[in-house]
Formats: sequence, structure tokens, C-alpha cells
Amino acid sequence: MLDDALKARYLRRLGLEPEPPTAEALQHLHQRHVELVPYETLWIHSGENWGLDPVESAHRIARHGRGGYCYHLNGAFAELLESLGYDVHRHVGAVHGPDGPTDDEGGNHLALTVHGLATDSNTSGAWYVDVGLGDALHEPIPLTSGDYRHEPFTLQLTRSPDPADGWHLQHDPLGGFTGMAWTNAEAAWSDFAARHHHLSTSPDSGFVRIGMAQCRDAYGVDVVRGLRVIRVRASGRTTEALTDRAAWFGALHELCGLHFDQTPPEILDRLWERTLANHRAWEDTGRP
Repeated sequence: MLDDALKARYLRRLGLEPEPPTAEALQHLHQRHVELVPYETLWIHSGENWGLDPVESAHRIARHGRGGYCYHLNGAFAELLESLGYDVHRHVGAVHGPDGPTDDEGGNHLALTVHGLATDSNTSGAWYVDVGLGDALHEPIPLTSGDYRHEPFTLQLTRSPDPADGWHLQHDPLGGFTGMAWTNAEAAWSDFAARHHHLSTSPDSGFVRIGMAQCRDAYGVDVVRGLRVIRVRASGRTTEALTDRAAWFGALHELCGLHFDQTPPEILDRLWERTLANHRAWEDTGRP
């Protein structure tokens, strides 16, 4: 749980005031988080070593203008929600490709549910909450099987055949991944340690191969992947390359809300040089 000072700073990052737990307040918190706090892996490419401690993640978000991937974003968000009085539960998730989740993918995602917030349209009071799933959710989803439109995507939530097992989210075909399954059991941070190490250090990890940052809004998603800027809206998908350093850092700030004011210059130099080298290597492959 966050102390009062860090909680207040976190809420300022989101541009929100503290208020009692309600479904409407949760929606506002979720929307502002995915709009203002980026899903990003640039810390890997600048040589920073980020651990799993959720309070440290909250500190980076609130005080340093950074983001992270699922463990950091959902980990910090869960701490913020608990500090505000929400009933939060953490779950082991598995983001997967077209062939469905495998044992190797278990623990590659931290998923959240929030309980006790009944509404006329969600009488169970249970919600699926995920500010760490990249281009997927813009707001919480009732923990009820169904289709949910989060522009420009349609997301499908289904209960596992055995209700004790958990849930599955099917992403839109236009999205950045196929789906994500999670278990009902309460997770411990030890459930994610091995996958975090692999995802942030292994040459086989897509996060290690290329750095990226993205933010969601009510209309779509803006992605900076390597030196490519990708915008996905209902009207279509556009891509451009930024090979000028100032323009690239400017896009990270404008589109993804990233602030590097407190990052030493040598770390930014390392980030740019590695990103530029990766982009040139990608160009040499001749891929579109």
C-alpha cells in the first residue's frame, strides 16, 4: 500500500482527486492511467534494471514520469487502488498467440480484478481491470462473459469451461496480441519472478529485441516501436519512421507522455544509440 504522499503524487500524475471507491471512480482512474502512463520497455534498452517491487514502480510513475510493462503498471495501480480503499485481487495471467496459452507463457502477465462495486448493469460488483495490457482495455470490464467495444477494438471476455480456473480475454484481430487467460487464484510476486527475468534479459524476448512505448485513448492507440510511430484508429492504421533523435524523443513525450527529465544524459544516449542500431538492422532485413 502507498503512503499518503506517494498516493497524492500518483493521483496528481493522473490529474485526479481522491474519492471513495465506486465503479465510476474506478473507470476514471483506469482511463486516465492508460491515457497518461505508458506501457513501455525503453528501460530495458537504456540499460536500467527494474525489479518487481510495486511501490518502486509507483514511485517511478508518480515522481519520474515513467511507465513500465504489466508487472510495473498493474502492480503500481493495484497499490494505488488499495490505498484508496478498493478490494483488489492479483492473478497469474498468460498473454498468448493464435495457438492459445501454453505452460511456458504462464506468469508472463499480471492481471487484476476489483470486487464489491455493484451497479445496475453489473450486479455482481466484480470487474476485470488491466492498465498493463498495452493496446487492449481503455476502461474496466464487468467480470461477465460478453463482447465489449473499446474503440477501435472489440474484446471478448469468457469464463473458462471450469469456472474455478479463471477467465479469458480475446483481443480484436487488429490488436497487438491474440488473447490473455488468467486464473482465479490469488497471485504472489514469486509467481512472476522467473518470467520477468526472461522477458527483460533474454535475447529471445521481443521486449529485449526492440524497445517500445504506447498509450491508449478512447479512440485507439499510439505506439512508438523502435523508430516507427504507429497509430491505430477505426479509420485505419498509419506508420512512419522517425530517424531524428529530437523528433523521436518528442514523439515519446507527445504521444506516450514519457518524461526523461530525471534520466542521466548517458542513459538517454545509450537508449537512442541502441534503438537506432536496432532500426537499421531491421531495415537491412527488407521487411515492410
